[in-house]
Amino acid sequence: MEKPLTFRSPIAVVVWIVVLLFVVGNWVDLAVQGRDHLSAVAAAVLLLGAGVAYVTAQRPRIIADDAGVTVCNPLRDHRIGWAGVAEIDLVDLLRVHCAWGGPPGAAPADRDHHKTISAWAIHYSRRRQLAAEVKARRTSRRSAVGLPGGLGGRSLPYGSAPYGSSAPRTDHTSAEADAERIVRLLQDRATAARAEAVWAGSTAEGAADTAPAGAAPAADTTPAADTTPAATTTVAASGRAEPLTSTWSRRALAALLIPALILLIVVLL
Repeated sequence: MEKPLTFRSPIAVVVWIVVLLFVVGNWVDLAVQGRDHLSAVAAAVLLLGAGVAYVTAQRPRIIADDAGVTVCNPLRDHRIGWAGVAEIDLVDLLRVHCAWGGPPGAAPADRDHHKTISAWAIHYSRRRQLAAEVKARRTSRRSAVGLPGGLGGRSLPYGSAPYGSSAPRTDHTSAEADAERIVRLLQDRATAARAEAVWAGSTAEGAADTAPAGAAPAADTTPAADTTPAATTTVAASGRAEPLTSTWSRRALAALLIPALILLIVVLL
């Protein structure tokens, strides 16, 4: 069993730390100097701000383990087995296309239920990607003009695209590159799980077809747990076929509702 992988936005983590330090510093200042009602209101507002920062910056993440993937958004958690992940792509956010239900090993289009989950933890800027591609094309054209015998008589810098090459350099920013790497990693796991589910289903059907009809069950002389490779794979595949479940996060709701209630009480006093 591999250790679960957690993917989050590093910028969001920095924002959470900065907000937390700001709130704590102001609380200390209010505790030392504030003695009036306005100071109490300010302290309650800071508490609510910390709750908002926790929900929007600290909580969002994607957790990938052996059985499936969990998408933690600000207020809700979504969990689905790998065999139910039909596709993972990037728009403005990372999206997990879920398909579950139906016969084991069925294609995603043949599933009974479909839903798309957007993950707040992974952001992707298409505008930044397109700007990088346009900049790479311009750099490639300028370098081609500077070849010996060209207009400028200059040589190409080291690492530039060769003259006549139609493939522009696509140097994305690190955030976009990390997002694409995460998509590839998750998509590979989902593809492997679907293939394993199909293999396990065909193995189970083959075993059922080869069993003699009307044969009486033999005496129970096997161990309590079946540890054959086929049985182990079947159990793993059934675990990875876990349907989509979406739940509200009690901790996130408490981080917003309790400070809001405290602020309301302090204002009304």
